[in-house]
Amino acid sequence: MKAILHADREWGIGKANGLMFSIPADMKFFRETTTGNVVVMGSNTLKSFPGSKPLKNRTNIVLYPGGEKRDDCLVVGSLEELFAEIRKYDPEKVFVIGGAMLYKTLLPYCDEVLVTKVDAVGGADAYFENLDKNPDFSLVKESEPEVTNGYTIRFTTYKNNAVKQI
Repeated sequence: MKAILHADREWGIGKANGLMFSIPADMKFFRETTTGNVVVMGSNTLKSFPGSKPLKNRTNIVLYPGGEKRDDCLVVGSLEELFAEIRKYDPEKVFVIGGAMLYKTLLPYCDEVLVTKVDAVGGADAYFENLDKNPDFSLVKESEPEVTNGYTIRFTTYKNNAVKQI
């Protein structure tokens, strides 16, 4: 399982239940990486999408305790249910996409974290763990910086050297 996100210089990942930056190259990378795969999210992430609709061309699994079942995505009510559902899929095709609490909960189980680093401060109210300071994670890949939509970004990959099994 992998996590995918963008983060500012302070590891901020969101603001007012939305993205802090509109960066087409980051959105393209996210779309190309997750399309045809499984995305795992919390209920607030689902609510942040236009019309609270799940992402197209992906299997959407939503951890939503007490949430009602839907036809357009799979709603699970507990971490145990979530783990049971995730186990049905190839872990290489499962991506945690937010929000902050779900990232925090599932990070130890992710073998890789794909972070688009944005060289800016976005005024976040939701944060991701600083992987550069986490001894379990190593930066294994980093693109050259590119400027897009006025922001300098780098696509990075972190490896979890102490992955927990689901």
